[in-house]
Amino acid sequence: MSSTKSSRLATLSALIAYATAAQTTGSFSLLSYNVAGLPELLSSGNPSTNTPLISPRLKPYSIIHVQEDFNYHAALYASDSHAFRTPTSGGVPFGSGLNTLSDFPYIDFERTKWDDCYANSGDCLTPKGLTFMRVRVAEGVWVDIYNLHTDAGSDSGDIKARASNLNQVSQYIQKWSVGMPVVVMGDTNTRYTRPGDSDSLANILRTNALNDAWVSNVRGGSFPASGSDALVCDFPFAAGTSQAQLVACEVVDKMFTRSSAAVTFDKTTFTNEHYAFVDGKGEPLSDHYPISSRISWKLSSSIRLGDPVGGPHGDPYNDIPRVLGGSLASVAKLTSITIRGAKRVDGISYTVQNPNGASTTTTHGGNGGDPTTLNLNAGERVVKVEACSDTYSGRTRVFFLKLTTSSGRTLQNGKASGDCATSTIPTDAGAGGAQWGLVGFWGRDGNEMDRVGALWGAAY
Repeated sequence: MSSTKSSRLATLSALIAYATAAQTTGSFSLLSYNVAGLPELLSSGNPSTNTPLISPRLKPYSIIHVQEDFNYHAALYASDSHAFRTPTSGGVPFGSGLNTLSDFPYIDFERTKWDDCYANSGDCLTPKGLTFMRVRVAEGVWVDIYNLHTDAGSDSGDIKARASNLNQVSQYIQKWSVGMPVVVMGDTNTRYTRPGDSDSLANILRTNALNDAWVSNVRGGSFPASGSDALVCDFPFAAGTSQAQLVACEVVDKMFTRSSAAVTFDKTTFTNEHYAFVDGKGEPLSDHYPISSRISWKLSSSIRLGDPVGGPHGDPYNDIPRVLGGSLASVAKLTSITIRGAKRVDGISYTVQNPNGASTTTTHGGNGGDPTTLNLNAGERVVKVEACSDTYSGRTRVFFLKLTTSSGRTLQNGKASGDCATSTIPTDAGAGGAQWGLVGFWGRDGNEMDRVGALWGAAY
């Protein structure tokens, strides 16, 4: 798998400072749009004229994924005011055409090229693939967002390459998005009615517990039958076509979502935004229809993500599956924790006790440094986590970690340096009146701690 990482747009602490204040419910809007930004001679649209018209119309949407944003990228961004936008990877043949514009800060942005392509539709002429980012919508609301543009065409080679593309997305989700809410949206070039594509779509949805916003909202959860007649949209739609008619047909641009234990997506919508992106004559501004969704979210009253400290190195970890015991009603309690370190934080090891009395020990990072240990007393809980990050050998590491309990006792290791932040227990009531306390961690690690964030649980 080929992958490149963007330079960080800002430190985590700076991004977090920008974000909104704590809230337990809210919503955000999504737009996915293939903007047909191939060079004029190759494009089936009119990008030199239409891209400047698209740009100011992106404003109402919280997070926008675009595909085929190649040779008119500057025009696409020129009249847009979103605070956080990915830098272009270049025009044809150097860039992937995938970019994101967001009202919310993000971390861990990566571009990944497909392992497979089929040459007959020009898919191998550019490094098409997927992008990943972790977006902070609000305090405790971190969402993993994927953009993609899969292999085009309907030949057997296209269908096979597309299956590989979607499987690659699935593998990425299984590694990077454990315990996280997920949004996947982009130009999939797939149809549920097309044999082969239907299997690929079923696999990615089933394997990752994803929900298709179109199938759920328009079709009442009923998938079009594989091998049945394609539900092709008119292009362009006739003037006066209703929204019900706009969404009755199947487009290849799709939106998949899933909730997590920490953040529930209570409601999603699905809209074809055709009328928002037409010229003065009512003609579409691209050869694809833009699709949108509004997601209503709610924070869990049992488990929460604290903001992390650290950098984009190491492998991801998320302890939510370890501390829940399969149910939000059975959050484990922290009983002891050891921090290893000296000049930096090398590793963390902690033990939790599940409601059934069984204990589990989890370790992150390496074995270097000197250990410091805290055994919690009955009724005692960790209520504050302080952490600092700095650079070492070109990598951002966790340099300092300090925990404070409800009894005022502390455990710390490492050396305070660089960017520091403090995370405290949620202020709203926990499920069933339980008190909040530290129950685990999430972040990135290797032979040291690269990033660490608190998992707060209503378990005490």
